[in-house]
Amino acid sequence: MVNEHALTVSLEEFGLSKYEAQAYVALIAKGTISAGELAYYSEIPRTKIYPTLQKLENKKLAIISKSKPIMCTAIAPEDAFDGIIHEQINKVNAMNTLVSNLKKASEESRKSRGSEEKRYFHISANNVLSQLQTMIEGSKSSIKIMADQWGFGLLAECKEQLVAVLRRNLDVKVIVPPTQICSEAYRIIPDGVEIRASDITQNCFIFDETELLMVNNENGKGAIFSSTDILGVNQEKVFSHVWKNATKTKALADMTKAEAQEIYKIIKTVNETGLTHILNSTMFSKKPEFDLFKLLEKSGVSLKSKSLDDIIEIMDAVLQITCSGHVNFEANTKNITVESKLNSGHSLPWVSILDGCLQKQGYKTRTVFQNNSSKGEKVHIKISKN
Repeated sequence: MVNEHALTVSLEEFGLSKYEAQAYVALIAKGTISAGELAYYSEIPRTKIYPTLQKLENKKLAIISKSKPIMCTAIAPEDAFDGIIHEQINKVNAMNTLVSNLKKASEESRKSRGSEEKRYFHISANNVLSQLQTMIEGSKSSIKIMADQWGFGLLAECKEQLVAVLRRNLDVKVIVPPTQICSEAYRIIPDGVEIRASDITQNCFIFDETELLMVNNENGKGAIFSSTDILGVNQEKVFSHVWKNATKTKALADMTKAEAQEIYKIIKTVNETGLTHILNSTMFSKKPEFDLFKLLEKSGVSLKSKSLDDIIEIMDAVLQITCSGHVNFEANTKNITVESKLNSGHSLPWVSILDGCLQKQGYKTRTVFQNNSSKGEKVHIKISKN
């Protein structure tokens, strides 16, 4: 899920200082509050809160009252960042125009020299697999792949070549659609290949960050682009961006496809709508953990019929994927420990869901949160039967 720390970092990339970003995110979450309350919720020193508010007002991101106590309100995001968004759009349009002009100048230059550079060459559908196997074998440092269901099946036929390059300690990363998690092709790919899931609609194979193989899944034909082609550089950047935001799948490898798909759906639902749901629940509901429970049910994920062991297993996989953490259950002491290597409340949405599951099953719960800036965070849940 998009957490407040991640939002703060993103705002810093838009040009806000750390304190300005913390204050704005807190105002969005809390609504109209006093300057003192804002200092508390945003974890900004009280001596810094008034200068920070003044800077937000100057940037038209907040409104400050003239009365005492001083009250402050965030300007709605769609209004606050409209100008910045249009500025970025204009920059992109200008870059597109520049690239078009450079391309035109390059083509005119080649024509004046009486020659035409060959930027890529085609591969027939019958030869794509053998070409892919050859390019995998010839890789020296890294292989990065974005593949849909068809392309992933093609990659599964290259198991022998993948095993060979893994023995040479090559970095092999693959992004596939969520539907391919724990599929037949997924099980064929050898250990050592790191696989993540995201919405993928193309088949792009990048070798050593220089050569690029594109394959059309409609007719099976391919094309290889040389290292001098701009397309290869752009695809490398696209891959890095998608990879960063894709879902890790290692924790799901030993599960059935149905179990893996259910866990992916839980993570996707909470990531996409959980923050808004939690904020609404905080304002309107007395039991926000049940509301997250209901959010999952509305999305087709029902945890009511699961046993305690099943729920612990599901939440453990979720924590491994989202927080590099774990869930441990001590049957003797009736203690559940949720550990996350990431700070800033990364584990709290999953703790909320787990707490809701336990209460639905008739358990009384008591939670204790521990945060260590260098070791991550822990949440202890003591359970007892009503």
